[in-house]
Amino acid sequence: MLTIHAADLLITGDRRPPVPGGAILVEGRQIAATGPYDHLATTHPTARVRRWPGLLTPGLVNPHGPELLEQAYHPDPREADELGTEPLTGDDLSRMEMTDSRWGASARRGVQRLLSHGTVAVAGTLWRPAVVDAVYRAGLSVEQRFEDPTGPPSLDPLAGRSLAQAILLPLPPIGVDAEIDATFAVFDATDEAALEKTGASSCVATVIKGRLLYRKR
Repeated sequence: MLTIHAADLLITGDRRPPVPGGAILVEGRQIAATGPYDHLATTHPTARVRRWPGLLTPGLVNPHGPELLEQAYHPDPREADELGTEPLTGDDLSRMEMTDSRWGASARRGVQRLLSHGTVAVAGTLWRPAVVDAVYRAGLSVEQRFEDPTGPPSLDPLAGRSLAQAILLPLPPIGVDAEIDATFAVFDATDEAALEKTGASSCVATVIKGRLLYRKR
């Protein structure tokens, strides 16, 4: 099935200018084309259309993979009264009895929080099998990290970074038969500068390999 994802502005992720009224044409797991929505809708009249507010951008990579998923515990909502809602680290984490199953459940919740920030990949080496399994089952990729990231770990991949620094891979050129994974995010922001100011918590949707894995309610 063909699906057109359309938004107010398409950010390509490289030096090409943004595309007002831009869109991404998805066929199965891959991007079939990018370009102005009007053109894609005309050339593919039977495609399903998803309209989003704000920006369509390539998916983002969070540089703090191990810190967020193997050195932090993401509480279950049922534990909120006792543990709160924010990730537990340091002494708070050391006081907990962390089994493999608990690490796996924490990682699954952590991955969902990452997806809600437009994250499609994490950087850094993951060692715990339960965490690795949770990450790959969700569809996130794990990228090599050549140096320790600056700043404290954050769920927001734009914390202390520009959009260009956070993008995993740019979108294919307009008019080119892409055949690359349909992996991108949508943010409720007017332009790139506004997105960098508000941060990735403005994410409204995250798509990995054609699958809509997060949608803001």
